[in-house]
Amino acid sequence: MMAREIEIFLSLTLICTTIWACKDGQVDQLTARQGLDGLLNENSYPTNSWVFPYYYNIQPQVPFAGYANSYEGRIPFNRKPPGYFANVNADYYNSQEGRLGFGNLGANLFNTGLLSNLFTPLTPLANLINRVVEACTSPSGEAGVCSTASACSSISGRPSGSCTQGRVCCVNVVNACGNNATRNNTYWQSPFTSVSSPCSLTVHLDNKLAQQASPICQIRLDFVSFTTAPPTDGTCTDTFTVEGATTVAPTICGVNSGQHMYLDVPSSATTPTDVKLIFKFATGTAAPTWNIKIAMLPCGATYLAPADCLQYFTSATGRVKSFNWQDSAAARQLNNQNYNICFRTELVSGSRATQMCVSVCTEVTSGDAFSITTPPQSAFDLAAPTAGAAAFAATLSSIGTTFFDASVPPSARVSVATCLYDYLLINGGRDANNVEADRYCGNALNPVALGTPATAAAALALATPLTLTKQTPGGLATSTQVCTPVKPFKMTYHTDGQETVVVAATNTIGALADTANTGFCLDYQEK
Repeated sequence: MMAREIEIFLSLTLICTTIWACKDGQVDQLTARQGLDGLLNENSYPTNSWVFPYYYNIQPQVPFAGYANSYEGRIPFNRKPPGYFANVNADYYNSQEGRLGFGNLGANLFNTGLLSNLFTPLTPLANLINRVVEACTSPSGEAGVCSTASACSSISGRPSGSCTQGRVCCVNVVNACGNNATRNNTYWQSPFTSVSSPCSLTVHLDNKLAQQASPICQIRLDFVSFTTAPPTDGTCTDTFTVEGATTVAPTICGVNSGQHMYLDVPSSATTPTDVKLIFKFATGTAAPTWNIKIAMLPCGATYLAPADCLQYFTSATGRVKSFNWQDSAAARQLNNQNYNICFRTELVSGSRATQMCVSVCTEVTSGDAFSITTPPQSAFDLAAPTAGAAAFAATLSSIGTTFFDASVPPSARVSVATCLYDYLLINGGRDANNVEADRYCGNALNPVALGTPATAAAALALATPLTLTKQTPGGLATSTQVCTPVKPFKMTYHTDGQETVVVAATNTIGALADTANTGFCLDYQEK
Protein backbone atom coordinates (compact mmCIF):
# COMPACT_ATOMS: atom_id res chain seq x y z
CA MET A 1 0.00 0.00 0.00
CA MET A 2 2.84 2.36 0.86
CA ALA A 3 4.46 1.73 -2.56
CA ARG A 4 1.16 2.59 -4.26
CA GLU A 5 0.92 5.87 -2.37
CA ILE A 6 4.52 6.72 -3.24
CA GLU A 7 3.78 6.04 -6.92
CA ILE A 8 0.79 8.38 -6.83
CA PHE A 9 2.80 11.06 -4.99
CA LEU A 10 5.66 10.91 -7.48
CA SER A 11 3.25 11.08 -10.42
CA LEU A 12 1.51 14.12 -8.93
CA THR A 13 4.84 15.78 -8.24
CA LEU A 14 6.02 15.29 -11.80
CA ILE A 15 2.77 16.63 -13.23
CA CYS A 16 2.72 19.70 -11.01
CA THR A 17 6.39 20.41 -11.67
CA THR A 18 5.68 20.44 -15.37
CA ILE A 19 2.63 22.68 -15.06
CA TRP A 20 4.26 25.11 -12.63
CA ALA A 21 7.30 25.43 -14.87
CA CYS A 22 5.29 28.18 -16.53
CA LYS A 23 4.61 31.14 -14.26
CA ASP A 24 1.15 31.14 -12.75
CA GLY A 25 0.62 27.61 -14.12
CA GLN A 26 -0.28 28.72 -17.63
CA VAL A 27 1.32 29.29 -20.99
CA ASP A 28 0.42 32.27 -23.10
CA GLN A 29 -0.96 30.52 -26.16
CA LEU A 30 -0.03 33.41 -28.42
CA THR A 31 3.62 32.79 -27.58
CA ALA A 32 3.41 29.12 -28.55
CA ARG A 33 3.34 28.34 -32.26
CA GLN A 34 2.75 25.09 -33.92
CA GLY A 35 4.07 24.80 -37.46
CA LEU A 36 1.26 22.84 -39.03
CA ASP A 37 3.14 21.97 -42.17
CA GLY A 38 5.97 20.78 -39.98
CA LEU A 39 3.48 18.79 -37.96
CA LEU A 40 2.29 17.04 -41.08
CA ASN A 41 5.63 16.59 -42.79
CA GLU A 42 8.35 16.50 -40.13
CA ASN A 43 9.08 14.56 -36.98
CA SER A 44 8.74 17.66 -34.88
CA TYR A 45 6.97 16.26 -31.83
CA PRO A 46 8.57 16.37 -28.41
CA THR A 47 10.20 13.22 -27.18
CA ASN A 48 9.57 14.04 -23.54
CA SER A 49 6.25 12.53 -22.52
CA TRP A 50 5.65 15.26 -19.91
CA VAL A 51 4.94 18.15 -22.22
CA PHE A 52 1.94 20.27 -22.99
CA PRO A 53 0.20 18.55 -25.92
CA TYR A 54 -1.40 21.84 -26.95
CA TYR A 55 1.95 23.18 -27.98
CA TYR A 56 3.63 20.71 -30.33
CA ASN A 57 6.72 22.13 -31.98
CA ILE A 58 6.73 24.99 -29.49
CA GLN A 59 7.87 28.15 -31.21
CA PRO A 60 7.20 31.14 -28.95
CA GLN A 61 7.29 34.83 -29.59
CA VAL A 62 7.96 37.54 -27.05
CA PRO A 63 4.85 39.69 -26.51
CA PHE A 64 5.01 43.36 -27.37
CA ALA A 65 2.79 46.31 -26.59
CA GLY A 66 -0.06 47.21 -28.90
CA TYR A 67 -0.37 43.87 -30.63
CA ALA A 68 -3.99 43.39 -29.71
CA ASN A 69 -6.21 43.78 -32.76
CA SER A 70 -9.68 42.38 -33.26
CA TYR A 71 -8.69 41.28 -36.76
CA GLU A 72 -5.33 39.70 -35.97
CA GLY A 73 -6.45 37.53 -33.08
CA ARG A 74 -9.54 36.74 -31.07
CA ILE A 75 -7.83 37.27 -27.69
CA PRO A 76 -5.86 40.45 -26.83
CA PHE A 77 -2.14 39.97 -26.74
CA ASN A 78 -1.76 41.39 -23.25
CA ARG A 79 -0.67 38.54 -21.05
CA LYS A 80 2.66 38.89 -19.31
CA PRO A 81 5.73 37.39 -20.98
CA PRO A 82 6.18 33.67 -20.40
CA GLY A 83 8.83 32.52 -18.02
CA TYR A 84 9.44 28.95 -19.04
CA PHE A 85 9.70 29.74 -22.75
CA ALA A 86 11.27 33.20 -22.45
CA ASN A 87 14.56 32.31 -24.13
CA VAL A 88 13.68 31.82 -27.76
CA ASN A 89 15.54 31.50 -31.00
CA ALA A 90 14.79 34.08 -33.67
CA ASP A 91 14.67 31.32 -36.28
CA TYR A 92 11.43 30.14 -34.68
CA TYR A 93 9.69 33.11 -36.23
CA ASN A 94 9.93 31.49 -39.63
CA SER A 95 7.61 28.59 -38.82
CA GLN A 96 4.70 27.80 -41.11
CA GLU A 97 1.19 28.99 -40.45
CA GLY A 98 -1.22 27.58 -37.90
CA ARG A 99 -1.14 26.55 -34.29
CA LEU A 100 -3.33 23.65 -33.33
CA GLY A 101 -3.51 21.39 -30.36
CA PHE A 102 -5.23 18.49 -28.74
CA GLY A 103 -6.82 20.81 -26.16
CA ASN A 104 -8.79 18.62 -23.77
CA LEU A 105 -7.70 15.48 -25.53
CA GLY A 106 -6.22 14.05 -22.36
CA ALA A 107 -9.49 14.29 -20.48
CA ASN A 108 -11.38 13.12 -23.53
CA LEU A 109 -9.21 10.04 -23.91
CA PHE A 110 -9.68 9.34 -20.21
CA ASN A 111 -13.40 9.12 -20.84
CA THR A 112 -12.84 6.61 -23.64
CA GLY A 113 -10.35 4.54 -21.66
CA LEU A 114 -7.38 5.36 -23.86
CA LEU A 115 -5.25 6.42 -20.90
CA SER A 116 -6.65 3.99 -18.38
CA ASN A 117 -3.65 1.69 -18.59
CA LEU A 118 -1.25 4.58 -18.09
CA PHE A 119 -2.89 6.58 -15.35
CA THR A 120 -5.30 4.26 -13.57
CA PRO A 121 -4.36 5.53 -10.08
CA LEU A 122 -4.90 9.12 -11.21
CA THR A 123 -8.35 8.81 -12.80
CA PRO A 124 -9.91 11.54 -10.58
CA LEU A 125 -7.31 13.95 -11.94
CA ALA A 126 -8.41 13.76 -15.56
CA ASN A 127 -8.35 17.52 -16.08
CA LEU A 128 -4.79 17.65 -14.81
CA ILE A 129 -3.69 14.70 -16.90
CA ASN A 130 -5.14 16.52 -19.92
CA ARG A 131 -2.01 18.65 -19.99
CA VAL A 132 0.46 15.78 -20.14
CA VAL A 133 -0.70 13.48 -22.94
CA GLU A 134 2.24 12.37 -25.03
CA ALA A 135 1.94 13.40 -28.63
CA CYS A 136 3.47 11.44 -31.48
CA THR A 137 3.75 11.45 -35.23
CA SER A 138 3.28 8.50 -37.53
CA PRO A 139 5.92 7.55 -40.13
CA SER A 140 3.75 9.31 -42.73
CA GLY A 141 3.58 12.49 -40.65
CA GLU A 142 0.11 12.17 -39.13
CA ALA A 143 -0.64 13.53 -35.66
CA GLY A 144 -1.47 10.99 -32.97
CA VAL A 145 -1.13 10.15 -29.29
CA CYS A 146 0.78 7.37 -27.60
CA SER A 147 -1.41 4.60 -26.19
CA THR A 148 -1.61 0.86 -25.82
CA ALA A 149 -2.66 -1.05 -28.90
CA SER A 150 -5.86 -2.24 -27.25
CA ALA A 151 -6.84 1.26 -26.15
CA CYS A 152 -6.23 2.56 -29.68
CA SER A 153 -8.42 -0.18 -31.10
CA SER A 154 -11.20 0.69 -28.64
CA ILE A 155 -11.65 4.12 -30.25
CA SER A 156 -11.25 2.73 -33.80
CA GLY A 157 -7.84 4.37 -34.08
CA ARG A 158 -5.07 3.20 -36.36
CA PRO A 159 -1.73 2.18 -34.82
CA SER A 160 1.00 3.80 -36.87
CA GLY A 161 4.54 3.83 -35.56
CA SER A 162 5.75 3.15 -32.05
CA CYS A 163 6.20 5.07 -28.81
CA THR A 164 8.15 4.35 -25.67
CA GLN A 165 7.18 1.67 -23.17
CA GLY A 166 5.77 -0.62 -25.86
CA ARG A 167 2.97 1.74 -26.84
CA VAL A 168 1.82 2.66 -30.35
CA CYS A 169 1.20 5.98 -32.03
CA CYS A 170 -2.60 6.02 -32.33
CA VAL A 171 -3.99 8.04 -35.24
CA ASN A 172 -7.70 8.75 -35.52
CA VAL A 173 -8.70 7.94 -39.12
CA VAL A 174 -12.04 7.70 -40.93
CA ASN A 175 -11.90 6.17 -44.41
CA ALA A 176 -15.54 5.74 -45.32
CA CYS A 177 -18.48 7.79 -46.58
CA GLY A 178 -21.40 8.75 -44.36
CA ASN A 179 -19.52 8.63 -41.05
CA ASN A 180 -19.33 11.15 -38.21
CA ALA A 181 -16.25 12.84 -36.74
CA THR A 182 -16.37 14.03 -33.13
CA ARG A 183 -12.69 14.01 -32.17
CA ASN A 184 -10.05 16.63 -32.69
CA ASN A 185 -7.36 15.86 -35.29
CA THR A 186 -9.45 13.36 -37.20
CA TYR A 187 -8.13 12.37 -40.63
CA TRP A 188 -10.81 11.77 -43.26
CA GLN A 189 -9.31 9.67 -46.01
CA SER A 190 -10.81 8.43 -49.26
CA PRO A 191 -12.18 4.88 -48.96
CA PHE A 192 -9.98 1.97 -49.93
CA THR A 193 -12.69 0.64 -52.22
CA SER A 194 -14.61 2.48 -54.94
CA VAL A 195 -16.05 5.82 -53.91
CA SER A 196 -19.77 6.47 -54.16
CA SER A 197 -21.25 9.86 -55.00
CA PRO A 198 -21.98 11.80 -52.95
CA CYS A 199 -19.44 10.92 -50.28
CA SER A 200 -19.73 12.95 -47.09
CA LEU A 201 -18.46 13.21 -43.54
CA THR A 202 -20.37 14.98 -40.77
CA VAL A 203 -18.29 16.85 -38.19
CA HIS A 204 -20.53 16.85 -35.13
CA LEU A 205 -19.81 19.61 -32.61
CA ASP A 206 -21.47 19.37 -29.22
CA ASN A 207 -20.06 20.58 -25.92
CA LYS A 208 -21.86 17.75 -24.13
CA LEU A 209 -19.67 15.16 -25.82
CA ALA A 210 -16.91 13.84 -23.57
CA GLN A 211 -14.34 14.23 -26.34
CA GLN A 212 -15.24 17.91 -26.75
CA ALA A 213 -14.94 19.22 -23.22
CA SER A 214 -14.09 22.72 -24.51
CA PRO A 215 -16.61 24.62 -26.65
CA ILE A 216 -15.60 24.66 -30.32
CA CYS A 217 -15.89 27.84 -32.42
CA GLN A 218 -13.80 27.06 -35.48
CA ILE A 219 -12.69 24.15 -37.65
CA ARG A 220 -9.49 24.04 -39.62
CA LEU A 221 -9.31 21.73 -42.63
CA ASP A 222 -5.88 20.77 -43.91
CA PHE A 223 -5.81 19.09 -47.27
CA VAL A 224 -2.88 16.75 -46.71
CA SER A 225 -3.74 15.33 -50.12
CA PHE A 226 -6.58 16.23 -52.48
CA THR A 227 -6.97 15.13 -56.09
CA THR A 228 -10.22 15.13 -58.06
CA ALA A 229 -11.12 15.77 -61.70
CA PRO A 230 -10.00 19.19 -62.97
CA PRO A 231 -12.55 21.88 -63.84
CA THR A 232 -14.00 22.40 -67.29
CA ASP A 233 -13.80 26.04 -68.34
CA GLY A 234 -13.38 26.91 -64.67
CA THR A 235 -16.42 24.96 -63.48
CA CYS A 236 -15.91 21.89 -61.29
CA THR A 237 -17.42 18.62 -62.45
CA ASP A 238 -16.16 16.88 -59.31
CA THR A 239 -16.96 19.13 -56.35
CA PHE A 240 -15.96 19.55 -52.72
CA THR A 241 -18.33 21.71 -50.68
CA VAL A 242 -18.93 22.60 -47.04
CA GLU A 243 -22.36 22.87 -45.42
CA GLY A 244 -23.34 24.05 -41.94
CA ALA A 245 -20.48 26.47 -41.24
CA THR A 246 -20.90 30.22 -40.82
CA THR A 247 -18.05 30.71 -43.28
CA VAL A 248 -19.10 30.46 -46.92
CA ALA A 249 -16.44 28.21 -48.41
CA PRO A 250 -16.06 28.14 -52.20
CA THR A 251 -16.59 24.99 -54.23
CA ILE A 252 -13.22 23.54 -55.16
CA CYS A 253 -11.82 20.67 -57.23
CA GLY A 254 -8.66 19.60 -58.99
CA VAL A 255 -5.39 19.34 -57.05
CA ASN A 256 -5.38 21.09 -53.66
CA SER A 257 -2.80 19.20 -51.62
CA GLY A 258 -1.21 21.50 -49.04
CA GLN A 259 -4.12 23.97 -48.99
CA HIS A 260 -6.23 24.76 -45.92
CA MET A 261 -9.52 26.35 -44.83
CA TYR A 262 -10.74 27.92 -41.60
CA LEU A 263 -14.47 27.53 -40.95
CA ASP A 264 -16.31 29.57 -38.34
CA VAL A 265 -19.10 27.75 -36.52
CA PRO A 266 -21.51 28.73 -33.73
CA SER A 267 -20.10 27.93 -30.31
CA SER A 268 -20.78 24.27 -29.55
CA ALA A 269 -21.61 25.36 -25.98
CA THR A 270 -24.56 27.33 -27.37
CA THR A 271 -25.95 24.90 -29.90
CA PRO A 272 -24.83 21.57 -31.37
CA THR A 273 -23.72 22.02 -34.98
CA ASP A 274 -23.23 19.59 -37.82
CA VAL A 275 -20.71 20.68 -40.45
CA LYS A 276 -20.87 18.45 -43.50
CA LEU A 277 -17.96 17.94 -45.88
CA ILE A 278 -19.28 16.70 -49.22
CA PHE A 279 -17.62 15.27 -52.32
CA LYS A 280 -19.68 14.77 -55.48
CA PHE A 281 -18.25 13.10 -58.56
CA ALA A 282 -19.19 13.20 -62.21
CA THR A 283 -19.83 9.93 -63.98
CA GLY A 284 -16.77 8.38 -65.52
CA THR A 285 -14.15 10.53 -63.83
CA ALA A 286 -10.92 9.09 -62.48
CA ALA A 287 -10.93 7.78 -58.93
CA PRO A 288 -10.52 10.71 -56.52
CA THR A 289 -8.25 10.57 -53.50
CA TRP A 290 -8.05 12.75 -50.40
CA ASN A 291 -6.74 12.96 -46.86
CA ILE A 292 -8.21 15.86 -44.88
CA LYS A 293 -7.14 16.66 -41.35
CA ILE A 294 -9.97 18.11 -39.26
CA ALA A 295 -8.88 20.21 -36.29
CA MET A 296 -11.47 21.51 -33.81
CA LEU A 297 -10.39 24.84 -32.36
CA PRO A 298 -11.82 25.93 -28.98
CA CYS A 299 -13.60 29.24 -28.48
CA GLY A 300 -11.35 31.96 -27.09
CA ALA A 301 -8.15 30.35 -28.35
CA THR A 302 -5.64 32.93 -29.50
CA TYR A 303 -4.77 30.97 -32.61
CA LEU A 304 -8.22 31.23 -34.18
CA ALA A 305 -8.27 32.82 -37.61
CA PRO A 306 -9.86 36.28 -37.75
CA ALA A 307 -13.50 36.42 -38.79
CA ASP A 308 -14.17 36.19 -42.54
CA CYS A 309 -10.73 34.73 -43.32
CA LEU A 310 -10.92 31.46 -45.22
CA GLN A 311 -7.13 31.18 -45.13
CA TYR A 312 -4.81 32.52 -42.43
CA PHE A 313 -1.02 32.66 -42.44
CA THR A 314 1.00 33.40 -39.31
CA SER A 315 4.63 33.46 -40.34
CA ALA A 316 6.78 36.28 -41.67
CA THR A 317 7.36 34.50 -44.99
CA GLY A 318 5.54 31.85 -46.94
CA ARG A 319 3.66 30.92 -50.08
CA VAL A 320 -0.01 31.32 -50.94
CA LYS A 321 -1.75 29.79 -53.94
CA SER A 322 -5.26 29.89 -55.33
CA PHE A 323 -7.13 26.60 -55.16
CA ASN A 324 -6.16 24.22 -57.96
CA TRP A 325 -3.09 26.25 -58.94
CA GLN A 326 -0.44 23.85 -60.23
CA ASP A 327 2.88 24.12 -61.95
CA SER A 328 1.31 22.61 -65.02
CA ALA A 329 0.16 23.90 -68.38
CA ALA A 330 -3.13 22.09 -67.86
CA ALA A 331 -4.00 23.86 -64.60
CA ARG A 332 -7.09 26.04 -64.62
CA GLN A 333 -8.53 28.80 -62.50
CA LEU A 334 -11.72 27.92 -60.61
CA ASN A 335 -14.95 29.84 -61.08
CA ASN A 336 -17.02 31.35 -58.25
CA GLN A 337 -14.15 31.97 -55.86
CA ASN A 338 -14.75 34.77 -53.38
CA TYR A 339 -12.75 34.66 -50.16
CA ASN A 340 -10.26 36.50 -47.98
CA ILE A 341 -6.66 35.43 -47.42
CA CYS A 342 -5.33 36.92 -44.19
CA PHE A 343 -1.84 37.36 -42.75
CA ARG A 344 -1.05 38.06 -39.11
CA THR A 345 1.35 40.94 -38.48
CA GLU A 346 4.59 39.28 -37.42
CA LEU A 347 7.76 40.33 -35.65
CA VAL A 348 10.57 41.18 -38.05
CA SER A 349 13.95 41.90 -36.40
CA GLY A 350 12.17 42.38 -33.08
CA SER A 351 9.60 44.89 -34.36
CA ARG A 352 6.16 44.62 -35.89
CA ALA A 353 6.17 44.36 -39.67
CA THR A 354 5.16 47.59 -41.38
CA GLN A 355 4.36 46.16 -44.81
CA MET A 356 3.66 42.91 -46.61
CA CYS A 357 5.04 42.22 -50.08
CA VAL A 358 4.06 39.59 -52.64
CA SER A 359 5.94 38.36 -55.72
CA VAL A 360 5.06 35.69 -58.25
CA CYS A 361 6.63 32.30 -57.62
CA THR A 362 9.83 32.17 -59.62
CA GLU A 363 10.66 28.47 -59.86
CA VAL A 364 7.61 27.73 -62.03
CA THR A 365 8.54 25.53 -65.00
CA SER A 366 5.48 24.72 -67.11
CA GLY A 367 2.68 26.62 -65.38
CA ASP A 368 1.83 30.30 -65.01
CA ALA A 369 2.38 31.95 -61.62
CA PHE A 370 -0.15 34.71 -62.30
CA SER A 371 -3.00 34.42 -64.79
CA ILE A 372 -6.30 36.07 -63.82
CA THR A 373 -8.45 37.46 -66.69
CA THR A 374 -7.19 37.56 -70.25
CA PRO A 375 -6.09 41.16 -70.84
CA PRO A 376 -7.44 43.20 -73.77
CA GLN A 377 -5.43 43.32 -76.97
CA SER A 378 -3.59 46.56 -77.55
CA ALA A 379 -0.38 47.98 -79.01
CA PHE A 380 -1.06 46.56 -82.46
CA ASP A 381 -3.46 46.80 -85.38
CA LEU A 382 -6.43 44.50 -84.75
CA ALA A 383 -7.27 44.48 -88.44
CA ALA A 384 -4.13 42.47 -89.14
CA PRO A 385 -3.10 40.85 -85.88
CA THR A 386 0.01 38.71 -85.87
CA ALA A 387 0.88 35.77 -83.68
CA GLY A 388 3.55 37.88 -82.05
CA ALA A 389 1.10 40.65 -81.31
CA ALA A 390 -1.41 38.21 -79.84
CA ALA A 391 1.30 36.66 -77.71
CA PHE A 392 2.30 40.11 -76.51
CA ALA A 393 -1.26 40.88 -75.53
CA ALA A 394 -1.44 37.71 -73.49
CA THR A 395 1.44 38.80 -71.26
CA LEU A 396 0.11 42.18 -70.17
CA SER A 397 -0.84 43.19 -66.68
CA SER A 398 -4.21 44.86 -66.25
CA ILE A 399 -5.68 46.93 -63.46
CA GLY A 400 -8.84 48.99 -63.10
CA THR A 401 -12.40 47.96 -63.85
CA THR A 402 -13.22 49.16 -67.40
CA PHE A 403 -11.57 50.49 -70.53
CA PHE A 404 -12.70 51.90 -73.90
CA ASP A 405 -11.14 52.75 -77.24
CA ALA A 406 -10.08 56.39 -77.22
CA SER A 407 -9.56 56.38 -80.99
CA VAL A 408 -13.28 56.33 -81.82
CA PRO A 409 -15.80 59.11 -81.24
CA PRO A 410 -17.29 59.17 -77.72
CA SER A 411 -20.71 58.28 -79.09
CA ALA A 412 -19.33 55.01 -80.51
CA ARG A 413 -17.25 53.94 -77.54
CA VAL A 414 -18.08 50.72 -75.76
CA SER A 415 -16.94 50.09 -72.19
CA VAL A 416 -15.24 46.76 -71.61
CA ALA A 417 -14.61 45.26 -68.19
CA THR A 418 -11.15 44.28 -66.99
CA CYS A 419 -10.41 43.26 -63.39
CA LEU A 420 -14.13 43.60 -62.76
CA TYR A 421 -15.16 39.95 -62.76
CA ASP A 422 -11.92 38.11 -61.92
CA TYR A 423 -9.21 39.77 -59.84
CA LEU A 424 -6.92 39.73 -56.83
CA LEU A 425 -7.53 42.66 -54.50
CA ILE A 426 -4.56 43.99 -52.50
CA ASN A 427 -5.62 47.12 -50.66
CA GLY A 428 -2.91 49.78 -50.95
CA GLY A 429 -0.69 47.68 -53.23
CA ARG A 430 2.20 49.54 -54.86
CA ASP A 431 5.46 48.83 -56.65
CA ALA A 432 8.99 50.06 -55.95
CA ASN A 433 8.23 53.29 -57.84
CA ASN A 434 5.21 53.92 -55.60
CA VAL A 435 2.76 53.27 -58.43
CA GLU A 436 -0.38 52.12 -56.65
CA ALA A 437 -3.32 49.90 -57.56
CA ASP A 438 -5.81 47.78 -55.63
CA ARG A 439 -7.02 45.31 -58.25
CA TYR A 440 -4.72 43.01 -60.19
CA CYS A 441 -5.43 40.72 -63.11
CA GLY A 442 -4.02 39.85 -66.53
CA ASN A 443 -0.91 37.72 -66.96
CA ALA A 444 1.51 39.78 -64.90
CA LEU A 445 1.40 41.17 -61.37
CA ASN A 446 2.14 44.82 -61.97
CA PRO A 447 0.34 48.01 -60.85
CA VAL A 448 0.46 49.70 -64.27
CA ALA A 449 -2.72 51.13 -65.76
CA LEU A 450 -3.96 50.14 -69.19
CA GLY A 451 -2.95 52.34 -72.06
CA THR A 452 -5.20 53.06 -75.00
CA PRO A 453 -6.64 49.71 -76.07
CA ALA A 454 -7.90 48.70 -79.46
CA THR A 455 -11.59 48.87 -80.21
CA ALA A 456 -13.73 47.20 -77.60
CA ALA A 457 -16.21 45.96 -80.20
CA ALA A 458 -13.46 44.19 -82.15
CA ALA A 459 -11.88 42.77 -79.02
CA LEU A 460 -15.22 41.33 -78.01
CA ALA A 461 -15.87 39.93 -81.48
CA LEU A 462 -19.11 41.88 -81.49
CA ALA A 463 -18.34 43.72 -84.72
CA THR A 464 -16.03 43.63 -87.71
CA PRO A 465 -12.50 44.71 -86.67
CA LEU A 466 -11.59 48.23 -87.66
CA THR A 467 -8.32 49.28 -89.27
CA LEU A 468 -6.45 51.27 -86.66
CA THR A 469 -2.99 52.56 -86.15
CA LYS A 470 -0.98 50.97 -83.35
CA GLN A 471 -2.13 51.91 -79.91
CA THR A 472 -0.31 52.77 -76.73
CA PRO A 473 0.67 49.59 -74.85
CA GLY A 474 -1.46 48.72 -71.85
CA GLY A 475 0.24 47.29 -68.82
CA LEU A 476 3.64 45.61 -68.61
CA ALA A 477 4.78 42.17 -69.67
CA THR A 478 6.78 41.51 -66.50
CA SER A 479 5.67 40.97 -62.93
CA THR A 480 7.08 42.98 -60.08
CA GLN A 481 6.95 42.90 -56.30
CA VAL A 482 3.82 44.53 -54.90
CA CYS A 483 3.78 45.75 -51.29
CA THR A 484 1.06 47.13 -49.06
CA PRO A 485 1.37 49.06 -45.78
CA VAL A 486 -2.34 48.66 -45.03
CA LYS A 487 -2.99 46.56 -41.94
CA PRO A 488 -4.34 44.09 -41.19
CA PHE A 489 -2.62 42.44 -44.14
CA LYS A 490 -5.20 40.82 -46.37
CA MET A 491 -5.92 39.83 -49.98
CA THR A 492 -9.28 39.06 -51.56
CA TYR A 493 -9.58 36.64 -54.46
CA HIS A 494 -12.67 36.85 -56.63
CA THR A 495 -13.76 35.11 -59.82
CA ASP A 496 -17.14 35.05 -61.53
CA GLY A 497 -19.05 32.02 -62.77
CA GLN A 498 -17.73 31.83 -66.35
CA GLU A 499 -14.64 31.99 -68.51
CA THR A 500 -16.53 32.84 -71.69
CA VAL A 501 -17.38 36.27 -73.14
CA VAL A 502 -19.59 38.42 -70.95
CA VAL A 503 -22.06 40.00 -73.37
CA ALA A 504 -22.89 43.61 -72.62
CA ALA A 505 -26.47 44.18 -71.52
CA THR A 506 -28.48 46.45 -69.27
CA ASN A 507 -26.49 46.89 -66.06
CA THR A 508 -23.87 44.47 -67.39
CA ILE A 509 -20.53 45.57 -68.80
CA GLY A 510 -19.17 43.26 -71.47
CA ALA A 511 -15.85 41.48 -71.02
CA LEU A 512 -13.43 39.42 -73.05
CA ALA A 513 -13.37 35.64 -72.90
CA ASP A 514 -10.71 34.27 -70.59
CA THR A 515 -8.15 31.88 -72.02
CA ALA A 516 -6.39 29.22 -69.92
CA ASN A 517 -6.31 31.26 -66.73
CA THR A 518 -4.54 29.48 -63.90
CA GLY A 519 -4.98 31.69 -60.82
CA PHE A 520 -1.90 32.63 -58.84
CA CYS A 521 1.12 31.40 -56.93
CA LEU A 522 2.69 34.11 -54.76
CA ASP A 523 5.53 34.24 -52.28
CA TYR A 524 4.84 36.69 -49.45
CA GLN A 525 7.19 38.42 -47.05
CA GLU A 526 6.50 40.75 -44.16
CA LYS A 527 9.01 43.56 -43.70
